[in-house]
Amino acid sequence: MKRDADKTRQALLDAAEKLMTQCDDPASVTARAITKEANVNLAMINYFFGSREGLIFEVFSRLQQEAAENDPRFGEILCGDMPPKEKLKEIHFKSMKLMLVNFSYCRALTKYILINRSIGGERGSVPFIEEHFQGRRTEGECRLIAFELSSLHELAVLRKDELRDICGIDLTDDEVLRRYVEDNVERFLGE
Repeated sequence: MKRDADKTRQALLDAAEKLMTQCDDPASVTARAITKEANVNLAMINYFFGSREGLIFEVFSRLQQEAAENDPRFGEILCGDMPPKEKLKEIHFKSMKLMLVNFSYCRALTKYILINRSIGGERGSVPFIEEHFQGRRTEGECRLIAFELSSLHELAVLRKDELRDICGIDLTDDEVLRRYVEDNVERFLGE
């Protein structure tokens, strides 16, 4: 029984990843389209993931994990001697780059993430923010900064075309993206 459940869960993950990778419009990747591709009952999405967005979020989380595992520099950033503020800049740059490369996921997930993520759920950023402030900010303040910084960057990716057209900030240009991230981290961490 557990093997069948694992197989069904994996089929949903694989189907969602395939459809999201191939789509031009993430709205076309409906729960019905995913279950049809996976050849499973529609109710299985809610059973395993709570919602279509929960499923797509898990697929994107897998992509993030794979990207980190395949990038040896990522481990060096996390464990290296770099100051915490610089680590934070690198993590956010790499995260935004991944969102831009996988923009269909970003379009499908940003609202879900912003509404459902708990404040302080940014596990990757909080330790570096706490290390940077060295007790000058409370844990709650550090979690709020992580939430605000992540939310700003997620919205910026989602509205990348408007940022380019109205503000002249082309996030698809690595140099511009890096400068954008660095400016925001400096603004939020100050000092």
